[in-house]
Amino acid sequence: MRILHLSWEYPPLVYGGLGRHVHALAETQAAAGHDVVVLTQHPGDPSVALDETVSGVRVLRVPHDPSSIPMSELLAWVLSLNHAFVRAGMRLGRTWTPDVLHAHDWVVAHTGAALRQEYGVALVATMHATEAGRHQGWLPNDLSTAIHTTEWWLTFEARRVITCSQHMRWEVTRLFELPADKVDVIPNGIDIGEWTTTDDDVAAARTELAADGPMVLFAGRLEWEKGVHTLVEAMPRLRRRFPGLRLVVVGRGSQLEPLEDLARRLRVSRSVHFAGWRTEAGLRSAAAAADVVVVPSVYEPFGLVALEAAALGTPLVASDTGGLAEIVVNGETGLTFPALDAPALADAVTAMLRDEVLARRVVREAREVLSRDYAWPAIAATTVTAYERAVREERALLAGQGTRPELRMAVRDGNLLRDAT
Repeated sequence: MRILHLSWEYPPLVYGGLGRHVHALAETQAAAGHDVVVLTQHPGDPSVALDETVSGVRVLRVPHDPSSIPMSELLAWVLSLNHAFVRAGMRLGRTWTPDVLHAHDWVVAHTGAALRQEYGVALVATMHATEAGRHQGWLPNDLSTAIHTTEWWLTFEARRVITCSQHMRWEVTRLFELPADKVDVIPNGIDIGEWTTTDDDVAAARTELAADGPMVLFAGRLEWEKGVHTLVEAMPRLRRRFPGLRLVVVGRGSQLEPLEDLARRLRVSRSVHFAGWRTEAGLRSAAAAADVVVVPSVYEPFGLVALEAAALGTPLVASDTGGLAEIVVNGETGLTFPALDAPALADAVTAMLRDEVLARRVVREAREVLSRDYAWPAIAATTVTAYERAVREERALLAGQGTRPELRMAVRDGNLLRDAT
């Protein structure tokens, strides 16, 4: 099958889990014999090729058009990126056309809709998250409303919609009033064999990042929905119980300065190290060096970092929210706590650090689950099955055997989850 992935992030440009997901999916599909092309954003580094084949995947990296719009002007930035994507996709279509388009999130919705019409093929959309979900069901401003409406439009244009968890399936069917049989649940995956590191790299990361006691790690985007503030709020309790403990925060985002201010106000700034962005190899060594990885998300469609920590053999403590609750089962594959509950988070981390038998057991159970349920070859094959169904449905529609529903406006008021239920 000829597959065209549309993704606004792809290595070496990675903002979060979406880019790593598309990268692994595309390469696994190529390894299975499919003809795979990824249309993505160019990182602006002149050493990175515009058009190259990597691990069997042709990667077209497109500069913004125009290139002068800053990311802080998000909607204009997204439109300039989609303008460039559509032009590149039309050029691609002169020599190669896909059997299916796979759009990853709202940022590439305009490209997906335009190229679906240009090529006359099925569009599949993966909703990695939703704007309303990030804001606990609310759309607080005009930007959020615009993003939500674009998400809805993408799910309307798509022949099939993929979500990474049952929770996300529940969310998108209610937010966007989708027929239940239009949505396929296909989790993110992981290759345990790739998530390894050397003893020397782990020792070096420990020397660089840890203090005199336990090392607790967070890795991800520094945004409110990731719940890092709850982890920082737990630090006074954890420091009293483990005087040498250090929290290492790996990632970047808009909440860096507020989190640094919070650590200063709580008088734990010396025990919280904001390590910034790290390469994938650096992230692996840091996660393997940690005594506990904490995923304190307020909103989490899936929680890829939980799989990555488990693959490296590091015990997990996670909030019992969203897709995380489907991965981290309390007392079996990790310990959980209610989102936004700093005392409960501190108690869960304390229990994990003080009970070595528990820590070893949950790591063993988590790795068994990864091997059974989250292997990339099976996930890539299931995704191709969703493509095949989308292609059949699109062909039936073009042959006059099906109907596309009329376009309707999705936004009625600001509280979309309440209104949809």
